[in-house]
Amino acid sequence: MNTRLSSLLLCLLTVATASAQRGDGGISAEMLQQIRAAQTSRQADRAIANAIATNNIDDLARNPRNQRPVDTYFSVETPRQNIHNQKQSGRCWMFSGLNVLRSQFARKHKDTLRVEFSHAYLFFYDQLEKANLFLQGIIDTADKPVDSERVRFFFRTPLSDGGTFCGVADLADKYGLVPMEVQPETYSAENTRRASALISSKLREYGLELRRMTAQGKKGKALKERKTQMLATIYRMLSLTMGEPVSEFTYAFRNKKGRVATAERTYTPQQFYQETVGRQLNGSFIMAMNDPRHEYYKTYEVEYDRHTYDGHNWKYINLPMEDIAQMAISALRDSAKLYSSYDVGKQLDRKRGLNDLNNYDYATLFQTDFPMSKADRITTFDSGSTHAMTLTAVDLDSQGKPRRWKVENSWGSDSGAGGCIIMTDEWFREYMFRLVVDKKYVPDNILKAEQQKPVMLMPEDPLFAPDI
Repeated sequence: MNTRLSSLLLCLLTVATASAQRGDGGISAEMLQQIRAAQTSRQADRAIANAIATNNIDDLARNPRNQRPVDTYFSVETPRQNIHNQKQSGRCWMFSGLNVLRSQFARKHKDTLRVEFSHAYLFFYDQLEKANLFLQGIIDTADKPVDSERVRFFFRTPLSDGGTFCGVADLADKYGLVPMEVQPETYSAENTRRASALISSKLREYGLELRRMTAQGKKGKALKERKTQMLATIYRMLSLTMGEPVSEFTYAFRNKKGRVATAERTYTPQQFYQETVGRQLNGSFIMAMNDPRHEYYKTYEVEYDRHTYDGHNWKYINLPMEDIAQMAISALRDSAKLYSSYDVGKQLDRKRGLNDLNNYDYATLFQTDFPMSKADRITTFDSGSTHAMTLTAVDLDSQGKPRRWKVENSWGSDSGAGGCIIMTDEWFREYMFRLVVDKKYVPDNILKAEQQKPVMLMPEDPLFAPDI
């Protein structure tokens, strides 16, 4: 083919492509002209564009009228404890859950004894169970096309760091707990990305193999045996990166000054769990959610949650924020810390550790507004629970109404307000999503409603991403 003919064909192809792009639904030249004509204040926009080109948007949108010193007084506050750091991992749900358990232990012993639980120990079994959830899910959906929504759900994310307090309860009840110094963090526990990617790749390979075995007529026993062999490989990969879980250890408890306060004893993880927690967690709490898209005072369950096979599906009762706030206040007044989760990045001033709806004026900067309601933001994936933290304090006005809240975070003691974040009540109502409450702080009408048969919801729902 000569050069001239090639050029002619390329030109015709370009014209055809351009015509296709200008079909209904595309941006035509006329539409582009209308868009450009709608632009106003060109000179002002140029100044803003120049500023944005060389500055952080948050620095430009920062509201100078909201830069007063953060009020750190709280009329109701639980005893302080050490701030931990999840580092480059998505384990906030585990940090918050174990924060609650260690605070309960200190409270039981009137703060004369303290304990720090190992995140690495429990995370090992979390990852092993998630690997099993993936493999068993692949077996159970092997009759579905590989491009079906449910099969894609498994292959898309075979393994993740995230979870909720339901996972803490299942894992601790089943595998027990160990002290942090007995099984400390490893590099891969604190920096999960690479190990998780490699294990996920292996799981996807295994998932295809299990589907092929099923297509060849393999059933029950053969699939279970092969799955067990696969999990043995995953166990080894986890052991090399997270450290193999201890099965027995010696330990002496310390007081709040770090001095040894008890005689040294030998424990298994299950015995240590009984010594420190002393009760079954499952059945002792409710998870409340605020999701204005769904009917309140109804119970819901998330299908194919991370503990479908090895624990419990994620179940919650949907409540108005007024009820959630009152349960939180009741627990905090009794010095009980609470697992809670939020869309923490919205309107967060990281340096001051403050979540306030008035921190940043994005609307003025971009000469528009952002009017979506909480329900609209959830529906469109614009907002949802992204991060779990431990609710520790509330400041009440003279009528007993909350003005602001405080949480212990897991980003280290040098972040925010001494490792904590303070939230105005207005922000709390817009971006708070989950609260785990011991049943003794829950009103009878809510306890009764929580016992309803749950409505099953799909795991792809925008609100059911696990806390990270």
